[in-house]
Amino acid sequence: METRTERVTFPGARGRKLEAHLDLPARRPVAYALFAHCFTCGGDAFPAKAISQALAGHGLAVLRFDFTEAGADAPVTHDFSDLADVLAAVAYLRATREAPRLLIGHSLGGTTVLHVASEVPEARAVATLGAPFETGQVHGLLAPVLKQAGEQGEARVRLGVGAVRISRHFLEALTRSPMEDVLHRLGRALLVLHAPGDGVVGMGEAQRLYAAARQPKSILALEGADHLLSRPEDARFAAAMLGAWAGRYVGSREVEAQREDGPELAQGVVEVREAGEGPFAQDIRVGRHRLRADEPTSFGGGDTGPSPYGLLAAALGACTAMTLRLYARNKGWPLEHVSVRLRHTKVHAEDCQHCETKEGKVDRIERVVTLEGPLGAEQRQRLVQIADRCPVHRTLESEIDVNTFLEDEEDRGEQPPSPSGRGLG
Repeated sequence: METRTERVTFPGARGRKLEAHLDLPARRPVAYALFAHCFTCGGDAFPAKAISQALAGHGLAVLRFDFTEAGADAPVTHDFSDLADVLAAVAYLRATREAPRLLIGHSLGGTTVLHVASEVPEARAVATLGAPFETGQVHGLLAPVLKQAGEQGEARVRLGVGAVRISRHFLEALTRSPMEDVLHRLGRALLVLHAPGDGVVGMGEAQRLYAAARQPKSILALEGADHLLSRPEDARFAAAMLGAWAGRYVGSREVEAQREDGPELAQGVVEVREAGEGPFAQDIRVGRHRLRADEPTSFGGGDTGPSPYGLLAAALGACTAMTLRLYARNKGWPLEHVSVRLRHTKVHAEDCQHCETKEGKVDRIERVVTLEGPLGAEQRQRLVQIADRCPVHRTLESEIDVNTFLEDEEDRGEQPPSPSGRGLG
C-alpha cells in the first residue's frame, strides 16, 4: 500500500521544538491518529513504522513520535518527556490537519495516552501495546537515578535494550490520578495489546488494564513477541490487528469508500474508478461487492490488487469450476473438489497451431484443472471437455461488441446509456 511520510516540528510544552513523523495515505485520510511509542529505545524504528504505515493503508494518517532518547547525542527535538508534549502534538494536528480520533501508545506511551485521552474530546478509541497499569516498577528503576540527578529532575532508565529519558515532572503527572480513575472516565473504546512473554512489562499489567476499563474493550495476546516487537512478523501482526479494530471505531478506507459509493449497483453493472493510491490502483464495485485492481511494482504499480489480466484469468477460472460443479451435480458424479490454475501470456501467432491469426502475437491462457474424487477415466475426460463450455470461455472465444460512451455530468447516477444513445461508439 503506497504511503508517504512527512517530518514535522511544532512547539512542545516547555517551548522546545518537538519533531515527529506523519505517515499519510495516498488518498485523503478518513481520520487522524496519534502514536506515542518507545520502540527506538531498542535502536530499531521498524515496529513503529510498520504499525503506522499499516494504519495508513486503512486510510488513517498517523503522527508518530518516540518517548525515548536514542542515545546521549540524540537531538532534543526528539525528546517527548511530558504529558503536555502529547497534548501539544494533539493541538498541532487540530490546528493544521484534524484532531486525532485514535490514540495509540506503546510502553510508557500507552500509559500516557490513557491519561490524556479525557482531554482529547475528538478521540473515539485508545489502543495500548505493552503498557504498564501503573508506573511503580518504573519508579523503582528511577529512584536512585533521580536522586543523583538532583535539581535537574530527570534521568535515563533502561527499558529492554535501550534507554528512555523520563522527567520527574512526567512521573508525577502519571501518578497524580490512579489508573483505576483514568480508565473509569476514559469513555472510549479500548484495545489492550500485550505479549505474554514481555520481560519488561508483565502480562498481568495488561490484565489489570482490561479489568479496570469499561466496555467497549478488547484484549489481544501477542503470542511469542517481546516488549519491543523485535521480530518483523510480530510488528506486522500487531499492525494488522490494530488496523482492523480501529476501522470499527474511527473509520477506514473501506468504510469511507462504501459510504461515498451510494446505493448498491444493479445486477450486471460493474463500476471501476481510480483509487487515488498510486498511478494505477482501481476500486471496483460489482453489486454489493468491492474489489481492487492494480499493476505489479515491476510495471510501476503498487501491487495493491491483481492486474486486469489477473482478474480476467480469475473470471475464467471461477466460471470453469462452477460449470464443472454444476455438470457433475446434475449427472450425480462423485466430484469432491475442483481447482483451476491459470496463466496468461502472449505468444507468437506462428506458434499457435489452431489460431487463425498468423502474424504478430496472440493471447494464450493455459488452464490446468484438478479434479478430486472417485471419478472414472471417461468422467474425467468428459469434465475436461465441459470446461470449454463455461460461459466466460465462450465469451472469450466469440466476437465481443464493446461500446464506449462519455458520461456527462447530468448522466451520473443513471444506468449506462444504450448503444443508440449519444457517445462514442
